[in-house]
Amino acid sequence: MAKEITREEAWALLTEYNKEPFHLKHGETVEGVMRWYAEKLGYGDEVDFWGIVGLLHDLDFEQFPEQHCIKSQEIMRERGLSERLIHATASHGYLLTVDIAPEHEMEKVLYAVDELTGLIGAVALMRPSKSTLDLELKSVKKKYKALNFAAGCSREVIQRGADMLGWTLDDLISDTILAMRTLEKPQAE
Repeated sequence: MAKEITREEAWALLTEYNKEPFHLKHGETVEGVMRWYAEKLGYGDEVDFWGIVGLLHDLDFEQFPEQHCIKSQEIMRERGLSERLIHATASHGYLLTVDIAPEHEMEKVLYAVDELTGLIGAVALMRPSKSTLDLELKSVKKKYKALNFAAGCSREVIQRGADMLGWTLDDLISDTILAMRTLEKPQAE
C-alpha cells in the first residue's frame, strides 16, 4: 500500500537530496503557488497534496540533473510513496526528460508554473522593491519577450503549459503573479 506523505516528511526528503538555498526556495515557491491554484481551481480538499507535489517536483534536480524526473521516481518508489505523487512530480519533465504527460489539471498547472515562477522571480529581483507585490503583467511580458533575460526559463514550456490548460499566457502570468504575492510579507515602512 503506497503511503501519503506529510509536509514535514516531504521537506525532510527534499532537504536530504537538496542543499542549495536556491533549490530549496524554488521548491517552497512552487509549493505555495500550487496551493494557491488548488484553492482557485476548486480543489480545496487537495491543497496539501498539490503543495507537496510542488515542493518535491525537483527532488532529484540538484544531485541528478541528467536524470531529472527519472531518478526522483526511483527515490519515491523506494520509499513506498504513491504512484499518484510520482506521476504528478515526474510529469513536469514531459518532452524534456520523460514521456509522462501531464494528465490531471494539477499536473498541467505544475508544468506551466515551474518555469514561470523562475521568470517572475527574476523580473521581481530587477525591481527596486525586489518584490512581486508591485509587479504588473506588462513588466513580466516585456522580459518574457527578451529571450536573453532569465534564459534558463523556457518560454516554450511556459506556453505549452498554458496551452495544455486552455488558458491565455496573460491569464497564466497574471494568476501566477497573484499566487506569488501571497508568499511575500509586505515590508514594514
